[in-house]
Amino acid sequence: MSKLASIAEALLTPHGMDRYLELVDPMLVRREIRGVVTDVRRQTADTVTLTLRPSRAWRGFTAGQYVRVSVDIDGVRRTRCYSPAGSHHRDGLELTIKADPDGLVSRHLWRNAEPGMVLGLSQPEGRFTLPTPRPDRLVLISGGSGITPVLSMLRTLADENYQGEVAFVHYANTAEDALYREELIYRDTVLAYTHADGGDLRGFFSRAHLEAVAPWYRTAQTYVCGPKPLMDSVRSVYEADGLGEQLHTEEFTPPELTFDTANATGRVRFAHSGKEIDNSGRPLLEQAEDAGLTPEHGCRMGICFSCTKVKNAGTVRNAMSGELSSEENEEIQLCISVPVGDVEINC
Repeated sequence: MSKLASIAEALLTPHGMDRYLELVDPMLVRREIRGVVTDVRRQTADTVTLTLRPSRAWRGFTAGQYVRVSVDIDGVRRTRCYSPAGSHHRDGLELTIKADPDGLVSRHLWRNAEPGMVLGLSQPEGRFTLPTPRPDRLVLISGGSGITPVLSMLRTLADENYQGEVAFVHYANTAEDALYREELIYRDTVLAYTHADGGDLRGFFSRAHLEAVAPWYRTAQTYVCGPKPLMDSVRSVYEADGLGEQLHTEEFTPPELTFDTANATGRVRFAHSGKEIDNSGRPLLEQAEDAGLTPEHGCRMGICFSCTKVKNAGTVRNAMSGELSSEENEEIQLCISVPVGDVEINC
């Protein structure tokens, strides 16, 4: 069957079999990964939880990883990164998405997601995962929608009948904002409310909270995901205790990058559109948008690879690593690539 499919694929070039199969049913595609929404629920006022059935190209994920989710909005494909919340030992895919006031994709899904909607998916990515064999002691800390990869770990451990010691503390503004609240109570998870009483703990993360939840934390591996202030607070405690190597974090916060806009030289030519502008010294994604173009993009921080384009000629600097690259016809990420002199992009 696979040989016949390969022959058919060749005969259908240049469009490929998937372009024809999706006209019949988007979930029939062979090479691309899709997910059909089978259930939608709204746990809090500003979140939506989707259950998806992935297509056959999906290989599964490891608890703590993230996937790139793509959706067409006004004729433009947009991509964002979300972490599955379910156990990786179970079928299906569960995503909980917080509607960012300025988030195009998150607000679109929050408003419009319904059973039958088909989303694009990537294979899972990320190294924010539990080691094998499992540590004897684990501390799991999350805040807000950052609960998803950490809850995935907890659910996975439960399916494995984990016999070690584990402490899980989740931070939310109030009880009404606490995602998966009933499940967390059932699992004896510690709930901390930062702006209200009624939780197991009150206020923001502190060393006192950590010692109350897991007095043995110095002998444990700790995994944390949440807003930057929470991450910074946990990191500060662990660094002060000399436990930096035992702390594992997951965050989709753009890195703080600096750009030398005053000394930028050269021109940027967008070959496909024919537009050409002076190099401003900013990342190519921003320069393309300044030129009136709308290239596909996602995270804007070098994670999701949605903005990958071919550089025909010229030199670019990776804004994160500082590395220079002058190869012709190479794929680069527009969001973190800064022109050095004249550059031509196939965009």
